[in-house]
Amino acid sequence: MTDADTRELLVRIADALERIAPPPLGELDIEAASAFVWSAESASLIPVPQVNHVEMGLLQGIDHVRAILTDNTRRFASGHPANNALLWGARGMGKSSLVKAAHATVNAETEGRLVLIEIHREDIHTLPRLLGLLKRHADARFILFCDDLSFDHDDTAYKSLKAVLEGGIEGRPANVIFYATSNRRHLMPRDMVENERSTAINPSEAVEEKVSLSDRFGLWLGFHSCSQQDYLAMVRGYCERYGLTISEDDMKAESLEWATTRGSRSGRVAWQYIQDLAGRQGKPLD
Repeated sequence: MTDADTRELLVRIADALERIAPPPLGELDIEAASAFVWSAESASLIPVPQVNHVEMGLLQGIDHVRAILTDNTRRFASGHPANNALLWGARGMGKSSLVKAAHATVNAETEGRLVLIEIHREDIHTLPRLLGLLKRHADARFILFCDDLSFDHDDTAYKSLKAVLEGGIEGRPANVIFYATSNRRHLMPRDMVENERSTAINPSEAVEEKVSLSDRFGLWLGFHSCSQQDYLAMVRGYCERYGLTISEDDMKAESLEWATTRGSRSGRVAWQYIQDLAGRQGKPLD
């Protein structure tokens, strides 16, 4: 092999290594926004100028968990010990809305010191890279938020999350806390748990590794289907907030019929009815 051939081979090897190497971590401009979305592909944080959130006072029927999560967030923002939180349970009952409302409320109290960062479920394996970026900004406090988190059969991404939450050598940085929402209490399908229990030599050990992930969340906040009274309180609160004019009897009849046609009562269904009512009255929801 000639010197020219050797040089060409080395260039090709260097190019190949550059292609497979992870991109360098981007810089974070905390002043750009109070919320960001993590882009795993570019290893950067994309600012979110306007967070789509519901005012805390409009979240009805979840008073207990609302107070717990807000207090936990407030303690974390103040530099005091706080827990990672798993918000699990019924669909449409305000799990993700509560996370964003708690951030907005506490962020206003701390004059923008609290930053919300959303990470998509499929990017969980890149958490160590994200934490490497956030550790550079010790003067800020970060809520990492993953909406609709769950793991399926043969999914190993949960191992990265377990290490970040508690088990890694470095551990979670003191200025970072993790909030997740899920329809599953143990973050995996019930049939997966039952299948492994029924086929394993030692059933308890078969699912311990995956189930123990949820144990690493210090707060388990359960959300359950709301009562008719709570559902109507949600609708009534939205009507008052956005100046929608409708009699009490008509509001009850229409909103209950709306819920019946969708087979459930929830905060999401209440909001969908409000959107329909506002559209009919030609009033904006902003």
